[in-house]
This record gives sequence, structure tokens and C-alpha cells, in this order.
Amino acid sequence: MTTSPTPAHETPADEAEGRAIQDRLRGRVILDEAGPEPGTGLVTGVDVAYDDVKDVVVAAAVVLDAVTLETVDEATAVGRITFPYVPGLLAFREIPTALEALEGLSVDPGLVICDGYGLAHPRRFGLASHLGVLTGLPVIGVGKNPFTFTYEAPGPRRGDFSPLLDGDEVVGRALRTQENTNPVFVSVGHRISLDNACAHTLRLAGRFRQPESTRRADALCRQTLREATA
Repeated sequence: MTTSPTPAHETPADEAEGRAIQDRLRGRVILDEAGPEPGTGLVTGVDVAYDDVKDVVVAAAVVLDAVTLETVDEATAVGRITFPYVPGLLAFREIPTALEALEGLSVDPGLVICDGYGLAHPRRFGLASHLGVLTGLPVIGVGKNPFTFTYEAPGPRRGDFSPLLDGDEVVGRALRTQENTNPVFVSVGHRISLDNACAHTLRLAGRFRQPESTRRADALCRQTLREATA
């Protein structure tokens, strides 16, 4: 399959420009690929953290072997916040350092999993979609809450799921990764199907609610932020 060249990151001047950029880039999201098979290749967790008082943003990328879940590589990036907090436009605060962290890896990231959303976004273009379009990589969004969307509680067993809805439109799934825990919220970002996105999430969440890729990226991100703001 031939795809057009990936676009460069743009920092908008204001909210209106940010929404316009999202609307323009949304047309580049690829939704007709299944994506890599679960349990194969490499999987990279990406997470971002801020200190708004000190105007610092950090990102971490942690690469796991999809079979063994051993850490293969990791990289971090530290920068300045270049866009204000605006719901629905958070990607513009996170993308620059997330891209820098990914570029710092010594291996191909493979499948990327963001602590955030993809199509489960008011303009169907959350961080996972934005990062996917800018890198050309397959990307999944796995969030901790349903954002602005609705869902019925999935069944109690691991692997049970229910649709995440915007009205009648399915934008993702509420997925039970462990018994007796709240679900996570999985949405397609770029170049992967929702079925495969959920299968990857389950494989990576063998012991905890969140995928191991997210847990390790979050831990590294917090450590980096503490060091950067000490």
C-alpha cells in the first residue's frame, strides 16, 4: 500500500487554528489496515507529563518485546510547553516532546500505544491519531476514562467489552482488562483495527488494568519530570 508523505508537526497560533489543523490532518488517518498481529514484533508505550508552574513538559517512550514484555529500549525528551491547556487540543501540548522521544529510540517503535485517545475525540483526531499521522506508525489510544462519551458497563470477566459511543456512533470500546476493576477505553489511532487494538491491549495488560507499555512509560515519564524540575 502506498501512502502520502507524513506531514510535519505544526504548532497553532490559537484554538481556531488548532481545530483547523486537526480537521485537515484527520483526512490522513488510515482506518482500513488490520495492523500488526498481537504478540509479535515490538510495542512502544508513550506518555507525557507536565509541570505547568515551571513550564516543563516531558515525554517517555518505552519499547517492549511483544512476546516477552521485556524492555528493549527507552528514550525521554524534555521541553517547554508551547500551547495552552485547551480540552480537545491537548495533543498540541504533547506532540513535540512525544515525537522527540520516539526519535531518540535506537530501534523501530513498531506499534505505539498512547495514554490517551484516537478516534474517541470530539473531532475524531486525538493524540493517537495525530501521532500516527505524523509518524506513519500504527498507533492505539488507551485512556483511563471515557472522556465525553457514553458506554454500558462491560461484563465482569477479563476481555469483556462494550461500545464507547458518541450518540449512535461507535468511537471505541470500554474493555475489561482485569476482573473487579474499571475498564480502560480503547480507540483506534492510525493503521490498526479496533479488534486488533483491543487484542494488543489485553495481551499487554496481563497483570494490571493498564497495558504494561503504558505503566513503564508513565513511570519513566514521572521520574524524568522529577529530575527536570528538581
